[in-house]
Amino acid sequence: MKILLVTDAWTPQVNGVVRTLTEMSRELERLGHQVAAIHPGLFRTIPCPGYAEIRLALDAVWRIGPMIEAAGAAAIHIVTEGPVGLAARRWCLKQGRPFTTAYHTRFPEYLAERRFAPASVTYAVLRRFHAPSQGVLVPTPSIAQALAARGFTNLRPWTRGVDRALFDPARRQEDIGFPRPIFLSVGRVAPEKNLGAFLELDLPGSKLVVGEGPALAALRRRFPAAHFLGHRENGKLAGLYASADVFVFPSRTDTFGLVMLEALASGTPVAAYPVAGPIDVIGGSGAGMLDQDLRKAALGALAIRRERCVAYAAEFDWATCARQFVAQLCPLGA
Repeated sequence: MKILLVTDAWTPQVNGVVRTLTEMSRELERLGHQVAAIHPGLFRTIPCPGYAEIRLALDAVWRIGPMIEAAGAAAIHIVTEGPVGLAARRWCLKQGRPFTTAYHTRFPEYLAERRFAPASVTYAVLRRFHAPSQGVLVPTPSIAQALAARGFTNLRPWTRGVDRALFDPARRQEDIGFPRPIFLSVGRVAPEKNLGAFLELDLPGSKLVVGEGPALAALRRRFPAAHFLGHRENGKLAGLYASADVFVFPSRTDTFGLVMLEALASGTPVAAYPVAGPIDVIGGSGAGMLDQDLRKAALGALAIRRERCVAYAAEFDWATCARQFVAQLCPLGA
């Protein structure tokens, strides 16, 4: 069938939502489906305050109806709760079109941490956004439980995958110019990623950070001994994953954490806090260490066999993600 994705997160943004959409779309097309997308690049936009690379659509509410009709899709999936997603939701409700939504980002925790709004207020707004959805797709059981406790309904599972052809332990190089052991973190360099908790740890060897974002300059000044490598793509990023000794994931607010799967597929064990995301991805797999003492987790992960990480990552693939996604959709007339 033809599937329409309506999203505020799209290329050239670099984040887990965009990676999920692009990888899953390829798999959907391999399965014979057609995929169309309505995204910020189709509208007049302004930069999101504090995140200039994220563009916010200005005129979506007036233009999105004809776009959705022109797409002629059998199923509509609203990916995000931003201006484009809000406009699509409004149109679908007005036209009586069924749609599904997804919960990708823990905005209530992010906004509360920055003192923009209490989490209870933001959760109320999000609950209202998702309430008419035929299915709210969530990445892990922990997130589903947390949302259910907040009054969200129609929650449905939607897992994630990893490209094991790209993230390959064979890319490992013993000498990449940094003293070992190498502790690596990959992702947006932003306050909600809690990178300071990683960088302030007393660890041997080297700390590497891959990624860009609004907190980069401040963290560089605060932690001059760390190595900030900026943005890396494809083979270069995969080589760093494979060449690291431990992948440190300090976030306490991610809903999943695709970067953990990429590290595991590369043979690199994960150290993280025992919170939603790491609990579901790592759990009792033996492919990582979860501890409220992140230093203890990072040092303990050094003893994990790399083969165990690769074997565990093989349980995740984008084909499964795509098939599960299709099963949760609500096609017109169904």
